Amino acid sequence: MTINHMVWVRFKQNINQSEINKHLSELQSLKQKIPEIIDFTLGENFTDRAHGISVILPDKEALQDYVIHPEHVDVATALKNDAEVMALDYEF
Repeated sequence: MTINHMVWVRFKQNINQSEINKHLSELQSLKQKIPEIIDFTLGENFTDRAHGISVILPDKEALQDYVIHPEHVDVATALKNDAEVMALDYEF
């Protein structure tokens, strides 16, 4: 079954817009760098809520490959330094 890996990102108050834009750009670049990704959407925050990311992957095995992929690890590690991050994975 197909997997939707959803992520909510709430940047810390001391993170400026330039740093936020850099994180968002790095997240968006994962679509071209990780072959398991079927679809990738990123919704920029227009309220005081979190940014949203949706990554569609073909199956649970692909999700495991995505999570440990070096590009994802680098982006996620940097992001966790500047934001609260929550993830949800479900099959559909």
